[in-house]
Amino acid sequence: MTTTTAQPTTISGTKIVLGKNQYGKAEVRLVKITRDTARHEIEDLNVTSQLHGDFEAAHTEGDNSRVVPTDTQKNTVYGLARDGVGSPEDLLRRLGDHFTTNFDWVSGGRWAAEQYFWDRIQDHDHAFSRNKSEVRTAVLEIVDGEKTLLAGLSGLTVLKSTGSEFHGFPVDRYTTLKETSDRILATDVSARWRYSAAASAATDTDFNGIYTSVHELLLQAFAQTHSLALQQTMFEMGRLVLETHPQIEEIRFSLPNNHHFLVDLTPFGQDNPQEIFFAADRPYGLIEASIQREGHGPSHPIWENAAGFC
Repeated sequence: MTTTTAQPTTISGTKIVLGKNQYGKAEVRLVKITRDTARHEIEDLNVTSQLHGDFEAAHTEGDNSRVVPTDTQKNTVYGLARDGVGSPEDLLRRLGDHFTTNFDWVSGGRWAAEQYFWDRIQDHDHAFSRNKSEVRTAVLEIVDGEKTLLAGLSGLTVLKSTGSEFHGFPVDRYTTLKETSDRILATDVSARWRYSAAASAATDTDFNGIYTSVHELLLQAFAQTHSLALQQTMFEMGRLVLETHPQIEEIRFSLPNNHHFLVDLTPFGQDNPQEIFFAADRPYGLIEASIQREGHGPSHPIWENAAGFC
């Protein structure tokens, strides 16, 4: 049997060129212990650095003269952290400034961080337990010298045992869901908010303070909204954040509807007055939206690099 190798198909006169590209070091694990006093502080981050710029020769010719090694990017994360983290957003801005200032051909980039939280064990000075309730996130993009920051959180699991309804939906031959005026509402909140250009660049923006405030506002709106749908609750969460913080241009959510189904106990001769539920992990409803100020205009380009958000 004779085999042949398929030849690439070419179109006469068509030149193959390099498109958009970025490269860097992903998921640099950084733990900083501050030991200024006997009572230590811990900052735990996962940092990614990706550079934009004139890297065409590296792709088309194998010329590495402008390729800042990804190992160098990793070491820069550690070196800058030695002077303090401050907030994930502040660390990312320092990284961005470092690479765009020290390498003429680096025109911008994308820097991202996740921060994990630790709680003191019984208020101990240097013993901690990992708080797995949520992960703080941040993304910085620099394009044409302009900084844009996304902040956010993921994995914030919340539940209301009542104060939630769902009815008035369309019914067809495949509808089996029953209307309800009392149900459990639960979700794992993933949210990202985009700071204005001014707030992204300002040296006095209190990113830690705003994060703490947004976290509490999301919880407040979830708890206090009598929900007729998860969509309504999500909108109220976003509205409260935007009304409170003018530095934030828009906020986007990805909220799974973590279904809790009432268990039928009648085969066992028992009633079930909304007390025993089956917590299903899949399939689940997935509710996503952007909440923004009127006249906001077209979607900001930074969202193209924020996977999982509409």
